[in-house]
Amino acid sequence: QVQLVESGGGLVQAGGSLRLSCAASGRTFSSYAMGWFRRAPGKEREFVAAISRTGSNPYYADSMKGRFTISRDNAKNTVYLQMNSLKPEDTAVYYCAAACSDYLRGMCAYWGQGTQVTVSS
Repeated sequence: QVQLVESGGGLVQAGGSLRLSCAASGRTFSSYAMGWFRRAPGKEREFVAAISRTGSNPYYADSMKGRFTISRDNAKNTVYLQMNSLKPEDTAVYYCAAACSDYLRGMCAYWGQGTQVTVSS
């Protein structure tokens, strides 16, 4: 069982940056690959980024490549999402997830409650 708590969301102007954090409970954090997803108003949830158990092989949705960076600190049971050059279309609730069998379909066993990111133009 893993509990996930996101933080770091907020209001930022276009072109700005935010770093999201997702803190995980339990001793098995390093056993899980982790992912970030988002749901924009009126849209379906979409995959953002994923990272392996060791922190290698980060994987991004095409629209996030070059702007977002996923990382993790297994000693702190935390996964991060650094978001740069934010655009108004990045406005969404961002979720972290663990134990995902299919990232593109969002098939994950554990989800956080989400953190709101709002990018103003």
